[in-house]
Parts: sequence; C-alpha cells; structure tokens
Amino acid sequence: NGRGPASLRIADFQEVLGEPTVALAKLRDLCFSGIPFDGGLRCLCWKILLNYLPLEKALWSSLLKKQRDLYSQFLKEMIIQPGIAKANLGVSREDVTLEDHPLNPNPDSRWNTYFKDNEVLLQIDKDVRRLYPDMAFFQRPTDYPCLLILDPQNEFETLRKRVEQTTLKSQTVARNRSGVTNVSSPLKTSPNSLSEYEVLPNGCEAHWEVVERILFIYAKLNPGIAYVQGMNEIVGPLYYTFATDPNSEWKEHAEADTFFCFTNLMAEIRDNFIKSLDDSQCGITYKMEKVYSTLKEKDVELYLKLQEQNIKPQFFAFRWLTLLLSQEFLLPDVIRIWDSLFADDKRFDFLLLVCCAMLTLIRDQLLEGDFTLNMRLLQDYPISDVHLILKKAKELQDSE
Repeated sequence: NGRGPASLRIADFQEVLGEPTVALAKLRDLCFSGIPFDGGLRCLCWKILLNYLPLEKALWSSLLKKQRDLYSQFLKEMIIQPGIAKANLGVSREDVTLEDHPLNPNPDSRWNTYFKDNEVLLQIDKDVRRLYPDMAFFQRPTDYPCLLILDPQNEFETLRKRVEQTTLKSQTVARNRSGVTNVSSPLKTSPNSLSEYEVLPNGCEAHWEVVERILFIYAKLNPGIAYVQGMNEIVGPLYYTFATDPNSEWKEHAEADTFFCFTNLMAEIRDNFIKSLDDSQCGITYKMEKVYSTLKEKDVELYLKLQEQNIKPQFFAFRWLTLLLSQEFLLPDVIRIWDSLFADDKRFDFLLLVCCAMLTLIRDQLLEGDFTLNMRLLQDYPISDVHLILKKAKELQDSE
C-alpha cells in the first residue's frame, strides 16, 4: 500500500511544513526523532530550526533572495575586491609612492589587513582540506561553482591563488634562512597534500574550497572570534546537507544558505570557542562540569569511578560538546544526532544528556578499565549505533 512507517513520517512532515505558518513546537517534535532526507525535508527543517527561515512561509522567497544577494556582496567585498587590488598592484611603478603599499607599517593599511587575513586563511585551508577524509565528497567538484569568482576573465587573485602564493612565499623564506629546507613549512600535511588537490581544472572548484570561502568570510565578519580550529567540523555537516539537497533550486544556493545557518548556529555555540569565557555560565568549562553533575545524578557509581581515576571531563567532553559530536561518529550519524540537537528547544541541553548516555552505555567497560584504557575508550568512542545512544539520552531526559 506504500504507506509504510517511513512514508507516514514523510506525510507528517509535509503536513506541518504545508501550513501557511509552520507550527514550531510540532516541527521540533517531529525533527527530534530524526528527519527524513527525502524531498529535501532535512535541509528545509534545519533552515527553520536554525532560525534562517521564518515560520511564515509567505516570507521565504523574499528573505532567501535578500540573504543570497547579501552573500554575493560579501564575496565581492572580501574576496574579489582585495583580489583585484592585489592583481593591479605591481602593474605600475608609481603605486610604491602611494600611501598604501605592502610595506606600509601603518596598522590601518589595507595591506596589513591583507597579510593578517592570510594567516587566518592558511589555518582554514589546512583544516578544510582534511574534512571527512574517509569520504570523497569534499574533494569532488561542486555542480555549481561560484561564477563570480571562477569567471576565466577574472585577473584577480582568488583564495586558491592566495593560498598557493602565501605558501610558496613562506616556504621560500624558510628555505633561505637556514640554507636548508625547513620541514615545518605551513602546509606540511599528509604526503599527498597539495598535489592531490591540483587535479581540478580551471573553472571547477571542490566542495572543500566552498567551505573555505564560507569560513574566511565568517572570520572577516566576526573579528572578535575570527577562525578557531574546529569550526570547519561545524560547517562541514551543514554544507554537506545543503549541497546534497535533492531540490536543485535550493542546492544551487548551498554556499550562501550554509553561511547564514552556520552564523546562526555559531551565535549559539560560539561561547564554547572563546577561551576568555571558559569559566562563565555560558562557557565550555561550565558545560563540561554539567556533564559530570548530570552523570552523578543518573549513575553515581560510574561518576565516582571516573572521579577516582582523575578522568576530567575536559579530556573528552571538551571535544564532544564544542564540536557537537561531529568528530565521534561518521557523517550520516552526526547528521542524525544534529536533527535532535537542533530540534531541542532548550538548545543543546539535550547534548549534555547525549554525552551522559554515551558514558552510561559503556559503563561496564569503564568500571573495569584502568585510566589508560578508559581514556582510550573516551577518546575513541566504541559504540557506533547512534540510535541506541539517542534512545538512552531520551530515557535520561524522561526520567528527570
């Protein structure tokens, strides 16, 4: 009859999303138990849950147009214009006498900003090339390369060129100083680092390059936090989800939509990335302590064992909480966990319960293990069935 549980669930989603005003509480409830991928449902629900799309459907198309235009504006201001300035420099000799040249020590100098940005860019570059190495997706070319940037008529310096030139420069410097090549050149990643990525011909770009742009623009617009390692792990699953949307008219705008959803998500979790807030109520230290105080309520024996072994929550919970578990599971499982996290109206209180569930599900091993063994278990979490983990977390929630 084609009305299995899956198609019934899809119908439930379609019903809620079909209303002129989406009933948020109903939608959260449905999403909490996992969102079907079919028909782009997950992409749409995430955009609503992350406050990118308003609940009034009539506003969607104008809002999307406005935001996507704004993102093109960011590209022009932050990547294209500096790229043009750089390309025009050196065309003529007289620019050296102008106020603004690369050696100008004035901190307001555009060049000063340019070189500072390069440090951020290299860090982003190193991190995004390593996104989900076990999946080919991020190395593959996108179906919708950014035409603003990849137009062959463009003479300007793209981020890709910028990285190559900065890397070449810093490698030459390292080599010349000591006469021998210094192995700590900035892009010493795996042996197949740069060569492997050079295969994409001009006019194409890989998905990781899109993620690089998103993070670079975020860093430019949020100088207070700029870029912190780990943000690449937050943007990756969002971008992957939007860039595999079955609806091509949404998929085409995956970059802009990811940027705004990432910005909204970061507004909620950025305190985890800011060191100075560590001990405040919103900081990460407080949340890590909360994992242990929750565990103490739910399973005092296990709590005491970890205390006695001096296994501090920062040894494992720091990464679990800051990166929303994106490093502990395979990407499809991370995405399923995020369905529940984004649907949580108390915003990530549920994450603390998921962490507790993860601990209680391996309690027997932890109770038997010594410090070294237990650290290994927590650093490389052994259970891969996220449904089991979410079910356990829900039980903990219901017992409160």
